[in-house]
Amino acid sequence: MMKYFIIPIIILIVLITIAFLFRRKHISEIGRLEHEKMQIQNKPIFEEMMKVKQLNMTGETEEKFERWRNEWTEVVDVHMPKIDSMLFDAEDMIDRFRFKKATLTEKEIQEKIRQCDKRKNDILEELNELIGSEEKNRIEIEKLHEQYRLARKTILAHQHSFGMTVEPLEKELESFAPKFEEYDELTANGNYLQAREIVITLVSKGENLSTLIHDIPSLLTDLQSKIPASIRELRNGIKEMEEQSYNLAHLEIPKQMDEMEMNIEELLQKMSDLDIDTVRQNAMEMFDRIETCYDSLENEVNARHYIEMYFEEVEESLATITSLTKETFNEAAYVQQSYRLEEKEAKLPQLNLKKLETLQKRYDTLKILLEDKESAYSSLQAELKQITDELEGIEEERESLANRMKNLRIDENNVRNRLNDLSRDLQNTDRMLHRGNIPGIPDEMDARLEEAEEQLYLVSQSLQEVPLNITVAESYLANADRVVEDVKGKVEELLENVMLIERIIQYGNRYRASNPEMHERLLDAEESFRQFRYAKALEEAATAVEAVEPGAIKRIEEMLKEHV
Repeated sequence: MMKYFIIPIIILIVLITIAFLFRRKHISEIGRLEHEKMQIQNKPIFEEMMKVKQLNMTGETEEKFERWRNEWTEVVDVHMPKIDSMLFDAEDMIDRFRFKKATLTEKEIQEKIRQCDKRKNDILEELNELIGSEEKNRIEIEKLHEQYRLARKTILAHQHSFGMTVEPLEKELESFAPKFEEYDELTANGNYLQAREIVITLVSKGENLSTLIHDIPSLLTDLQSKIPASIRELRNGIKEMEEQSYNLAHLEIPKQMDEMEMNIEELLQKMSDLDIDTVRQNAMEMFDRIETCYDSLENEVNARHYIEMYFEEVEESLATITSLTKETFNEAAYVQQSYRLEEKEAKLPQLNLKKLETLQKRYDTLKILLEDKESAYSSLQAELKQITDELEGIEEERESLANRMKNLRIDENNVRNRLNDLSRDLQNTDRMLHRGNIPGIPDEMDARLEEAEEQLYLVSQSLQEVPLNITVAESYLANADRVVEDVKGKVEELLENVMLIERIIQYGNRYRASNPEMHERLLDAEESFRQFRYAKALEEAATAVEAVEPGAIKRIEEMLKEHV
């Protein structure tokens, strides 16, 4: 019967524990909300608002102060008591374990606290903005007054530096006075935020005025003195150069100078309108154009100097290279009787002679233009440089062909000498093979020797051709070199294997009487040896001996090397 009572008691205890846990959680939440409410309620907002009393309590300031006071009074006298009442209700619900309704009430309290906090922050933000505006206004308006006085003093003291801009600058200065008056009126009426907008406008105007006063004198100097002086210098320079037979018509500098002089008049008008950004940009562009004109004139001077220095030298080079090319042409004709040149190489001297003829005509034309003095030196220089570059290219090709022809005889001798060396190597290899005291020569080795002889024959035959094609001969020689070296290595390998086979069989004879199986295997090796199948004989003999005495083959090879 006890179990029927214990289970409900346990369930009841669990429910009570859960209920008290929930109650504890909600009590903690109520405490947090109470703390947030007190944080807002204890904020000295009224004390902060009293700072406004230092300002003129009229107009905008008075209006804002009254609104802030009413809003905060509503927060303190209406919303806070309501929040207190809701907190009390929530505590009562918690005590009666009505947690769901308590949760809804807590959320509602949280929202009201948030609204009150927002109102507090908005008031403080507007308050700080108003007080900050008054302080900024006071500091900046003093700077503006000083800036205004300094600007007026500068204009009056240096009117000659401002020229036609004096009157528009004074009008610009006069536009400050009404704004100062408007600022004073707004400040006196407590409209500090509106006064702030006036200050911001005046600061922008003041910065612009400072820029005008700083830049106008230098811009006027540029337009009225520096640029005209540079244009005069350019005109004088052009006149002097034309008197020295320079042709400068293609540069069109006078036209550019006329345009710049007209542009100066337009820019001076813009100065009267105080449009100095446009003036500054155009003045910079004119300085750049003047610099470009000077560069163009300097280029003509350098071009003339280049022509005077290299003109006759190019004529001499043209004559020299033409003469050398003709010699190369004749030499190529003679060389082709003995050697075959590639088609491109064979045609090169004649082709270059035609190019040289064309270059000679161009040079003669250039000489006439230079004597007539009706062409720009820069264009004459460009043509002279192009002729020089083409001459250098022709000479490089001629020299390369001349060296190639000189080397043909050397290349032929090299091929013949190497052919003799290979023939001698092949004869020695054949002699070594036949004197090697071997049962016979394998068919494969005979075939290799025959192939090597054929390759040497091809080289020899190619050298008999007239005219000789050295490229083909060198190609045959490369093949012959490879084949002879290969057969030489194979013969040496074969003779070494024969000697090794003999030593292995000799070494294995000691085991024949006691080991019939080895005797039979050595008989097989000897039979392969007599049939000139040396590779097979080596494998069979080595396998037989190694089976009886492991490591014996290595010792036999070492002894054979020492003996050799």
